[in-house]
Formats: sequence, structure tokens, C-alpha cells
Amino acid sequence: MMKEVNLQASTVDVDREAPVIVDLSIEINAAPEIVWKIQTDIEQWPTWQKDISEARLSGPVAVESVFHWETHGLKIASTIREVVPVRRIVWGGPALGIEGIHVWNFTPTPTGVIVHTTESWDGPPVAADPDGMRAALASSLEAWLAVLKTTAEAAN
Repeated sequence: MMKEVNLQASTVDVDREAPVIVDLSIEINAAPEIVWKIQTDIEQWPTWQKDISEARLSGPVAVESVFHWETHGLKIASTIREVVPVRRIVWGGPALGIEGIHVWNFTPTPTGVIVHTTESWDGPPVAADPDGMRAALASSLEAWLAVLKTTAEAAN
């Protein structure tokens, strides 16, 4: 007997068993569409994020599209795993033995949007130094959210 699957209810999540999970939110006083456009215009990331030196998307912002980017000297190939326009995007992939999964949710508010990001890291380098890796990831995501807020509010 085949089981019915409700794809609408199915969402990709971070690896909840990973040794490092960072979960952060920020409220941005800009239209959700503006924040979404800035966040998902991957090739423009280096123009507003000083830590990203390069970003190239192969194809549209869609499930299975791959983008190659470099941050802090680390070259990463990420695959988009889920897209719900103006609401949610998930990507992930390996980099130097670290397997990352990154979930972004965009929730409209009366004055803009709450951006909630959760990222998990697993792999040998993470297992060797979970506290250091967690601190590095938290710092990176805090910086990303802060500059996303500044960029979106300036564009609003």
C-alpha cells in the first residue's frame, strides 16, 4: 500500500543531530520582497557582504541549482534544496569536511519582516572543535543578518 505524501507540509530542515546548530533572528524594517531579492540575488552578495569575495549561481534560484561562493577564503559549492518565494530558502553542501545545511525563513510583520536563520554543521572538523566551530558560525551569521538589515533598510 502506497503512503500519500503531502509535499506542501514537507520542508527541508537542518541536521538536528549535528554537533553545531546556530539559530538566529533579526527584524528588518523593509518590505519582505526587498529583503528576499537582496538575499536571493546570490551573484550580488559580494557587493553588500565584505566577507564574500565571489558568488556564482548556475541556473535560476530553484531546487537543485548550484552556486559557488567564497567566504573567508573558503570555497563552497552549495545546492539549493528548497525555495518558497519570499518565505523560505534552504541550501547546503560540503566545504573542507564540513557539511552545512542553511535554512532561511522570512516572516512578514506590520513594519517589515523577521528573518530567521538556522544552520547546522557536521563533519570531522566540527567534531574536533564544536565550541570553536559554533562560535565561528554564530559570528558569521550575526554579521550576515546585520548587513542584510542595513542593506535592505537602505534600499526600502
